Amino acid sequence: MLARARKARYTHQAMPPKRPLPVGKLPPSVLKKLLRSCTFPKSSGVILGPRYGEDAAVVAVGGKCLVAKTDPITFTGDRSGWYAVNINANDLAALGARPRWFLATFLLPERKTTAATAQRLFKETLKACRDLDVSLCGGHTEVTSGLDRPIVVGLMLGEVEKAKLVRKSRQRPGDAIILTKGVAIEGTAILAREKAGLLRKKLGTTFVRHAQRLRLHPGISVVRDAQVALKYGGIHAMHDPTEGGLVTALYELADSANVGIEVWKEKIPVLPETQALARTLGFDPLALLASGALLIVAGHDSGPRVVHGLLHHGIRAEIIGKIRGRKDGISITEGRRKKALRIPAQDEIARLLSGASCDKK
Repeated sequence: MLARARKARYTHQAMPPKRPLPVGKLPPSVLKKLLRSCTFPKSSGVILGPRYGEDAAVVAVGGKCLVAKTDPITFTGDRSGWYAVNINANDLAALGARPRWFLATFLLPERKTTAATAQRLFKETLKACRDLDVSLCGGHTEVTSGLDRPIVVGLMLGEVEKAKLVRKSRQRPGDAIILTKGVAIEGTAILAREKAGLLRKKLGTTFVRHAQRLRLHPGISVVRDAQVALKYGGIHAMHDPTEGGLVTALYELADSANVGIEVWKEKIPVLPETQALARTLGFDPLALLASGALLIVAGHDSGPRVVHGLLHHGIRAEIIGKIRGRKDGISITEGRRKKALRIPAQDEIARLLSGASCDKK
């Protein structure tokens, strides 16, 4: 019975095949089944292919590794080009790669798109690329029927030396789990814009404006976080929490290396703005879109050194837990109470915004 209970921490009830799926990421059981069907010959040079918990592909090219990532921006139409560049760059950085080339597909809504709209989208995308020393080298743009906001699908390419590629499979029991900045920067900034009218009445205009600016300060990019952490050595894995928040990211991190995880709730830094929005809108901060934070797994002896190095470079960092054996499951401890950590059915931002009109007044 105990073994069955422990196993349950990793399993999720399969979705009925004919039931509509919720907005957001596919349920793990569905996604894993799809990914198992992806195969490729050894001659392809693929080092890291489609796997649950992995956010980018790695292909051997000469003496280096080409790292590729694609991700869309769907939750917001505001500055979607800027978001697309940074979100895709984050996943390359988590593998130890340097982002270098970006391609974008811009799908623009009919009857709402003007030449000025397209110009603004290109301008913000180019600026985001320049800030990261990335080249916008191709893509596609069109006005598409059936959309109520712009959709941007980004493809980021980068490179890293084979010896410096960071693989999640290197995690071991006893490793320290570090979180930078705090949760949930991106989700908080988006909600502060999309629910601005309601939030101004509850929290005030100045507070809401500050929450909207979180995407810039401390920012949703973790490229610098990753680069700084790597300087101090002993890094076994890095992961960029996005949709599904910190909870989903921890599950993906554990699943990718067949390990368990224990985190301590009181050690998880949650931004004050996120806490205020959570009380007002009613959501779990740990299940909210969390780009801007970086999960770093470092050796037990290396963890404090990495945290000190990040702090020295002005990046907030905290050891929030440790890697355990798979049989220990994935758990969160609050005070003396430990409980299994469950993946949310959907990201809190999807639940709050799905099917609802945006309130930006």
